[in-house]
Amino acid sequence: MKRVRCPKCDHFIVFDETKYQPGQSLIFQCPECNKQFGIRIGTSKLLDKNQKTTLHPQDHQGENDNDEQQKPVVGSIVVIENVFHYKQEIPLTMGDNVIGRYQKGNPINCPIETVDPSVDMTHCIINVSRDKRGNLKFVLRDGPSYTGTFVDNEILGDRERRVIEDGSLFTIGATSIILRTKNEEE
Repeated sequence: MKRVRCPKCDHFIVFDETKYQPGQSLIFQCPECNKQFGIRIGTSKLLDKNQKTTLHPQDHQGENDNDEQQKPVVGSIVVIENVFHYKQEIPLTMGDNVIGRYQKGNPINCPIETVDPSVDMTHCIINVSRDKRGNLKFVLRDGPSYTGTFVDNEILGDRERRVIEDGSLFTIGATSIILRTKNEEE
């Protein structure tokens, strides 16, 4: 089952994608606001943006993403929204990875597609750096957010930073997130 979001009221509509072919266009009418909108099966602007960032810079030379140098992907977060068990995988790069709710025009670099009202626009930040030995280090801190960021069922303090590792589970609002670090031997 897939779900699409109404562009007017953000209501989700669930449908069975196995009945359609990739590239096929579908028209929906939102039961909440009666807005009609279309989608094309197998395409997502946000997913395409996230997949481009997972490519190596040489894979898309000549493309111009706001004149910004592409950073190598060093890990990802797996977002599991409690409603419908909707799963997203968002790549992480070196430096600050700002995590929050997706909204058009929001300048964060790790947007989560969700209607969970307890996830802020800028909820938390994962900073990726290297320690003294050259190993990747992932440090989580709250945005600050209105509902807080929880690691191991403990809320992070206002200025608290927590080192997290591969497989660490943290929660923002009603949304669970798992850190996946990239194996450096790959």
